Amino acid sequence: MAVVTANKALRHDGVPGLSVSPAAAAGELFRWPAQAVPRRAMGTQALFGLSVLMSFVAFGLVTKLYIWPRLRMLGRDEALVRLVVPHSFRFIGLSFLVPGVVSPSLPSDFAAPAAYGDLVAAILAVAATIALSGRAPLATVLVWLFNVWGTADLLFAFYQGLFGVRLDLGMLGAAFFIPTAIVPPLLITHGLIFWLLVRPNQSLRQAAAA
Repeated sequence: MAVVTANKALRHDGVPGLSVSPAAAAGELFRWPAQAVPRRAMGTQALFGLSVLMSFVAFGLVTKLYIWPRLRMLGRDEALVRLVVPHSFRFIGLSFLVPGVVSPSLPSDFAAPAAYGDLVAAILAVAATIALSGRAPLATVLVWLFNVWGTADLLFAFYQGLFGVRLDLGMLGAAFFIPTAIVPPLLITHGLIFWLLVRPNQSLRQAAAA
């Protein structure tokens, strides 16, 4: 509504009246007409599920077309390094603890395990990457430890959010993209790491030809 102020100003016909500030008049001129807020075509749960599914499909195609053909040319440890090192960025899960990124009402029973579980996974990924690169004797043990912990952490976060605390997914805020766009590719790499761990330490091309 325009702000109208009473004063002693005269209209053009000399009659005292009301004056309207130029800013208010401009606001009235350019104000958009009120519109009803459209209803969402899909619920939040459905949007979440569809996003997770599409992330699995998209990264699955990337893996099949670009990642796996190159990994097959490498030895097991070299391939493991390339799959483990991206997990060193999982400290991003700490954003579940930051108000403004997520809703302040996000349950701590979900936020704390998800955040600190990801932090531990990131630290283990760094340790495993260094051990693999240096061909340390305990490298394979560290990779097993990282992969079991990292996989369990992601699966527990899904379970806790959907069935444990029955999370209102809108509370995730900007962190909505972590479980929908980041977690599915991480789970695919976890699966590839498990597959590599049970293979002999030789060229994957040789293993496929054997």
